[in-house]
Amino acid sequence: MAACQPLSARQALGRQPSLKAPRIVGDWLLWLEQRPQEKGRTTALLRRWGQPEQPPLELTPAPCNLRCRIHEYGGGASAESLLDDNLLLTWIDDSDGCLWARSWGGLSGRDPQSVIPEGPARRLTAPGEHLLGGGVIDRIRHRWIGVMEQGGRDFLVQVAIDGLDQTPVVLHPAEDFMGYPAISPDGDQLAWVEWEQPAMPWDATELRWAPINGQGDLGTVRTLAGSKAGAEHPTSIFQPLWIPDGRLIVAEDAGGWWNLMRHQEPGDPSQRWERLWPMQAETAMPQWVFGMSTTAWDGEQLIAAVCAEGRWQLKRLSADGLVSLVDQPFDDLAELHADAGRAVAIASNSTTGQGLLELHIASGHWSHQPASDPMLEPESISIAEPIWFEGAAGRRTHAWYYPPCDGASSDTPLLVKSHSGPTAMARRGLSLGIQFWTSRGWGVVDVNYGGSTGFGRAYRERLNGEWGVVDVQDCAAAAQAVIASGRAHPQRIAIEGGSAGGFTTLACLCFTDVFQVGACRYAVSDLMALASETHRFEARYLDALVGAWPQERHRYEERSPLHHADRIRCPVIFFQGLQDKVVVPEQTERMAAALRDNGVPVEVRTYAEEGHGFRDSAVKVEVLEATEAFFRQHLQID
Repeated sequence: MAACQPLSARQALGRQPSLKAPRIVGDWLLWLEQRPQEKGRTTALLRRWGQPEQPPLELTPAPCNLRCRIHEYGGGASAESLLDDNLLLTWIDDSDGCLWARSWGGLSGRDPQSVIPEGPARRLTAPGEHLLGGGVIDRIRHRWIGVMEQGGRDFLVQVAIDGLDQTPVVLHPAEDFMGYPAISPDGDQLAWVEWEQPAMPWDATELRWAPINGQGDLGTVRTLAGSKAGAEHPTSIFQPLWIPDGRLIVAEDAGGWWNLMRHQEPGDPSQRWERLWPMQAETAMPQWVFGMSTTAWDGEQLIAAVCAEGRWQLKRLSADGLVSLVDQPFDDLAELHADAGRAVAIASNSTTGQGLLELHIASGHWSHQPASDPMLEPESISIAEPIWFEGAAGRRTHAWYYPPCDGASSDTPLLVKSHSGPTAMARRGLSLGIQFWTSRGWGVVDVNYGGSTGFGRAYRERLNGEWGVVDVQDCAAAAQAVIASGRAHPQRIAIEGGSAGGFTTLACLCFTDVFQVGACRYAVSDLMALASETHRFEARYLDALVGAWPQERHRYEERSPLHHADRIRCPVIFFQGLQDKVVVPEQTERMAAALRDNGVPVEVRTYAEEGHGFRDSAVKVEVLEATEAFFRQHLQID
């Protein structure tokens, strides 16, 4: 690998926007952009399809901030449609939590500057003690249909697009949680997903369906697929999608993998399904947020993003059960959307950062517009190598290993990354945050420990009842595998993670002797406190990961780093947002105090305006710089 200059934290994280929710709207491309240099503000942008060189039009300039906070993690902050040849955009604004709308005309022109707003933005709902999000536009009835969280329960609600400061009208109350409403092409059917505690939506969900009558009300609600919590064979449903003939398509994992299935008969709401495309690969992701999409209808055929062994591909799924590859160079794909023979997704690979992939499916022509200018020459990029090793209980476990820019040796420091979730996955797309380390002579191993997504339900369920055991053993085993290969120094092993990954980091420092230093962002340190203090969405999450609370209190005590702080003898740096409702700041304060009392070197940095997950670029840069300085100091690396 060619010699390279160290990448600065500001280059790595300072101005890298995050792209979300790309949509094809006629001849236009609409997407959201979260801007870390604007303290994480999210805005909507528009340009012509297939013209990446064209400067986009910002539809929602400051102070607009498109953000949904339902279930704390949000998602699905916007919805769009073409109404009367105008573009209608609705969004949840973070300033007041209300639903807003605005229309634009002039879409017949070719330049974004020809797109003209049809009046000012309008606030459709009044402020209240509720949260809104995850909505869709009912074009026939000129209304927004979405989810309202209020009083510890979710509701399917409607809001008229032509009104002002309205109270959302309830269409259907969920028993507990719900999301992903989808309207049939003719507008007379609605499908959505529901689930109940203690299940999380990747454990057990139900596909619900109801007809829509002439007044826009829902008829009798039926369950078409899936399962409730506690079922003998729990099943998770993901992303209901209607195709033009009136049939539903969903991903479900009854066979051990999130595969797609389709109604046998158009317009038939019975439970007869056909599974035309079985594969040992995933066509879904854990539903932490609204708005996720891995499947789309391009007007003639079904297109799906499919993940096998940590790599994503685009596939055509034909009505006769054939599966064929859509040739394109990106293997990290998200938020797929399609229309009129075209597809768009957020895409990256090992050498190209996150950007908008525009694909003409029949011809295979594609273009990719990166979210920001390249920071590295291709020859300076560390390419992820898949490694498989013997993890917890001797099971085959996956990770991505990134060699340092100047090559690895037995003296190389190694950073182990434990992802959040813990159902997330270590992805292969270019991460400048990882390249920051490899450009400084570090190796990095990003671990898909047991519990990770992308490897089937059984892999994901390795963590059931074993959080704090399997993930810890897998991260330690990944480090030991790299050491055994002669590519890392056994006394220069660091580990870092955020949220659930922060818990794994602390547990690794507590219950193994592999690591010499750690960094934690908004880390879980006390499982008992998390079980009793956290927000509604995750209030029963630990029932599956650890055990029933409080009946199995002993497990929570056994695995909580806070209750075994005396076993941590190496330095730790903590980063905590003071607005965090998932891991409350007191957890970090107590953990740091316990380590100080034991004479362990500790550093704590807090951020008054940050919550669970940092959004401000200045904060992200400081966290990365401080982590690297802390590691260098305590591992005595020049």
